[in-house]
Amino acid sequence: MRIILIAPPYPLQQAPSPPLGLCYVAAACLAQKAEVKILDFIVAPWSPEILQKAFDEFPPDVIGITGVTMTAPEALEIIRAARKIRPEALCFMGGPHATFDADNLLKDTPELDLVVLGEGEATLAELVPRLRNPETWQDIAGIAYKENGSVVFTPKRPLIEDLDALPLPARHLLPISRYQALGFPVSIITSRGCPNGCIFCLGRRMVGAKVRHRSASLVVDEIEGLLAMGFSYINIADDLFTADALRVEAFCEEIRKRDLVFCWSVFSRVNTINARLLRLMKEAGCVAVSFGIESGCPDMLKRVKKGITLDQARDAVAACRETGMRAHASFMVGLPGETEESLRLTQAFQDELGIESGYHFLCPFPGTTVREKIEDYDMEILTSDWRLYDADSPVVRTSGVSPERMTAFVEDAYAPLHAEWKAIQDRVAAGEGTEEEKLRVLGNRRMELIFAILSKDLLEEAGVFPETEDPLAFLGRAISRMTGEEEGFCVQILEDLIRKNLIVPAKNRWVWAETPSGQGVQEDPVLKRSA
Repeated sequence: MRIILIAPPYPLQQAPSPPLGLCYVAAACLAQKAEVKILDFIVAPWSPEILQKAFDEFPPDVIGITGVTMTAPEALEIIRAARKIRPEALCFMGGPHATFDADNLLKDTPELDLVVLGEGEATLAELVPRLRNPETWQDIAGIAYKENGSVVFTPKRPLIEDLDALPLPARHLLPISRYQALGFPVSIITSRGCPNGCIFCLGRRMVGAKVRHRSASLVVDEIEGLLAMGFSYINIADDLFTADALRVEAFCEEIRKRDLVFCWSVFSRVNTINARLLRLMKEAGCVAVSFGIESGCPDMLKRVKKGITLDQARDAVAACRETGMRAHASFMVGLPGETEESLRLTQAFQDELGIESGYHFLCPFPGTTVREKIEDYDMEILTSDWRLYDADSPVVRTSGVSPERMTAFVEDAYAPLHAEWKAIQDRVAAGEGTEEEKLRVLGNRRMELIFAILSKDLLEEAGVFPETEDPLAFLGRAISRMTGEEEGFCVQILEDLIRKNLIVPAKNRWVWAETPSGQGVQEDPVLKRSA
């Protein structure tokens, strides 16, 4: 059986990691002896013509796609196009949005046959051998499918207790060199589950309240594999990495025992961290900790069931300062009952903490408590256009704050950062910037060029060079012409990618390397979020 799995487009400006969940799905399918190919449209454009070419090269029996809420509409566009090209293929979807909007997806999308609900690995272990036999699907827990015009939900599947039994994510199926060109970190998980009940989050609904851990030795085995692939910055994407201090200690000890040197970052909660734990993490290579604080209003924290206090946030930030650990705070705008006073308190608390921080707008995703019990909260949902659910613009209002006011608040909060960045750019343009400022501007310029090359697949378009031309110079001129960037700068960046073996010659054309051996310099994701 041939299975094509698809990662739908995701904004490169939001620093996406290689799609971890899809790689776990691919590994589960491979374990059932299926032939698997991943089409990653995060770092490459898609079109019906591109799908046609991929399907000609690898004719799929099954087409699977994933996606979060904001990418779901385009994921469905891809499924519709794929079904036209390959009408005999079975099409399924998974991921958090599909899990909690399965009924609508199946009713509204004739091209979609099946939805895998929640954690998919154990479900796929049963489903893949029976994909060609829909009459047997009713015995497979954890799926939804269409039967005689109706949507059928099978019983809920228990969560996977032994995460160590899962095969490692099949990252070898991804275009790794493209991600390394971007310089973003690669994500791993060391646990699943979240014991907290925040009303705006899907974590607990998706992976359960009980935190299930992978063994430290297997996690570090995976990290060693990632280092061998050329990654040097790893983001631990657990909902709550610091849920168990003893386990964090064991993880750090395993890293030190193997003498591994790499940078890593984590998501944490302010009530689960202290200076002692931060020191251990820093000694093992951790360089940044991100906290979801959400609001500076104590009543709001209680309303959204965040389970933290402002004093705990102060203590966590103080512990980061004491240990020299970089800290980042995330705040939300548009929470239920938001008022001018709660916004003022949040701004004041952000200023008081004095650490790198950023704002997101509340998005009431399908499956969240705040959406399912909207009548219990002072909040109105303005749209269900999922494309707008990117947390970068308001999709709700409260009785006290309009969406226009929410937008103005965030713009005001970011205004000093934007002014500082413009001043840096002006100083560098005038030849007066510091070396650090010059590097920041150069890094931003480099990133914009690589965004353009990837999002438009310019290497594919411009990669063929005539035998009479210098290959690098020819490519630099072509990329300069297509992007408007200065030719010498294009050559400089392309030369760096070639030196790192991310771009390689193949006959008379340049192509992205399949198995890069270079050690790419990676962007700092915390700095990128706060820029």
